[in-house]
Amino acid sequence: MKGLKTVYICSSCEYKSPKWLGKCPSCGEWNSFVEDVVETSPSASASVKRVSTLSGEAIPYKKLELPSFMRSATGLGELDRVLGGGLVNGSVVLLAGEPGIGKSTLLMQISDILGQNRKVLYISGEESYGQLKLRAERLGVKGNDLFILAETNVSSILAQADKVKPDILIVDSIQTVFNDKIASAPGSITQVKECTLSFIEKAKGEGLSVILVGHVNKEGSIAGPKVLEHMVDAVLYFEGEKQQTYRIIRAIKNRYGPTNEIGVFEMTDKGLEQVENPSEMLLSGRPKNMSGNCAVCTMEGTRPIIAEIQALVTKSVLTTPRRTASGVDYNTLCLITAVLEKRLGLRFSAHDAFLNVIGGLRLAEPAVDLAVALALISSITDRLVPDDLIAIGELGLAGECRAVSNLEQRLKEAARLGFTRAVIPYRSYEKLKGDLGIELIPIHSIFDAVKLLGAATEEESF
Repeated sequence: MKGLKTVYICSSCEYKSPKWLGKCPSCGEWNSFVEDVVETSPSASASVKRVSTLSGEAIPYKKLELPSFMRSATGLGELDRVLGGGLVNGSVVLLAGEPGIGKSTLLMQISDILGQNRKVLYISGEESYGQLKLRAERLGVKGNDLFILAETNVSSILAQADKVKPDILIVDSIQTVFNDKIASAPGSITQVKECTLSFIEKAKGEGLSVILVGHVNKEGSIAGPKVLEHMVDAVLYFEGEKQQTYRIIRAIKNRYGPTNEIGVFEMTDKGLEQVENPSEMLLSGRPKNMSGNCAVCTMEGTRPIIAEIQALVTKSVLTTPRRTASGVDYNTLCLITAVLEKRLGLRFSAHDAFLNVIGGLRLAEPAVDLAVALALISSITDRLVPDDLIAIGELGLAGECRAVSNLEQRLKEAARLGFTRAVIPYRSYEKLKGDLGIELIPIHSIFDAVKLLGAATEEESF
């Protein structure tokens, strides 16, 4: 078409190139270029005119006042925990997740609860009115003050928002919305950026809360420009395996609350139900008197969660043994097996090693190293880790056990769930005060931990 040309735009820094490049010369990212169509006429840059909502004047620091954020509880305590107490007026939240994970189900349930005392406008760019009605009836939605609009044109959406005047605006999804003044197709970098800016201006200018649904590409990141995550106030990831019933919402960015908080839900026939005690859920069905199994307490934001780590180590028939990790970083598995082979003489180089965290939970903090090591040692030696024992600690390359944070809070959670013994770093043991209701076993290194599995001495050959 006349006045249009195809360019390639970097999804990280929006650098433009006339041809596809493997590595962006501006930010250095690999495989980040996406094909897009832009206008070549001078009016293209002026197609979207914006007016600043700020004063434009510098204010002395001493005259600044602390803002008072008004929050609206969503009615789901697990989601409110992740948001920091509820939806903040004038905030923009981006909810991302894989297709079919349950994003639309969650938002429909939220719309019904919020619609009892506030006005909600639900925008669907992917489903018809009939499809939305079927889901709503399955979930038991009453829709007292809920308005539904099946539209993808951002101008029409904003016009309806001016007419309805909602307190909360939900857009499902931002990749389907388009601005008719821009020649690019819906979902392109330019369209996603411009449409998001339109909703942000609406939220900040009128004080309504906006929830945007974002698609996830095959690499696991949010589709569209990377700047999209910087533009919004909060970014929530909806995680979980489709084959399992449990879902986890994780905050990776939140301007109005803590990050790395998680909310746990269970997918049922009637929608998502809250799991208020995830530790009991993750430990349900835990095998008894079985090698390669160890419990650990991890911190997800301010919440301690007991997780179960399972390891399976078998002799390998391959030249290069297999290493598979689910729920734990692959490099962590390789590092710990290397430490155990060097310090304890265990021949992991001749064995396949498989590691799994039950329930689909992802453990990313160093405090799980000791539990991973005990599970691996237990599996390769076929010696049991006591069922009433929990291990918490970071493992160094020399085999030493290093201190971890929030240990007292972790131990109280372990004692509440019936664990009677806890293996902890000696440095952390020195700082603990009072009776925590659990027997503490302080250790200096992995050599001390081996004795708990029945080894006579650390010099004994396996």
